[in-house]
Amino acid sequence: MAIKATIFKAELQISDMDRNYYASHSLTLARHPSETDERMLIRLLAFILNASESLQFTKGLSEDEEPELWEKNLTDEIDLWIEVGMPDERRIRKACSRSKAVILYSYGGRNDVWWQQIQNKLTRFKNLKVVNFSKQSTEPLTNLVERTMQFDCSIQDGQIWITHEGDSFSVEPEVWFGSV
Repeated sequence: MAIKATIFKAELQISDMDRNYYASHSLTLARHPSETDERMLIRLLAFILNASESLQFTKGLSEDEEPELWEKNLTDEIDLWIEVGMPDERRIRKACSRSKAVILYSYGGRNDVWWQQIQNKLTRFKNLKVVNFSKQSTEPLTNLVERTMQFDCSIQDGQIWITHEGDSFSVEPEVWFGSV
């Protein structure tokens, strides 16, 4: 019998001063059995950084043809394709051809080696942005993962502040490529 996804609920209060976006979001996240708390948190950070009324989680790891998150317009075209991790060049190339903008969020300790190997193959994509989260900045956030979470999120000058039950954590993503 296959192991089912674990369901998490997240209540977000987002104040994004960089984009003048202020909203509340009630999210349901399905964590694939093979997914770590850190990876799920990176998906949540990707949502926070790009939050909008039309941004939505997809089937993610369960579906090869979809990104982790996407934003579609009224004609069902993909305006924003968001990947998490270290996908191969072929997947990134496909994403760039199917969407107006692609943002890739890498994380963990080995991603700098992956980036050195792949970056020269990606410089031709003008609709691609690659952002890295260091292990040091995301590791404290993994302790916040619970089945039901509430976060106040502030974004200013590219830095994210997450407040949970009175504790604040700072995460500063590093842009490695692009400016979508």
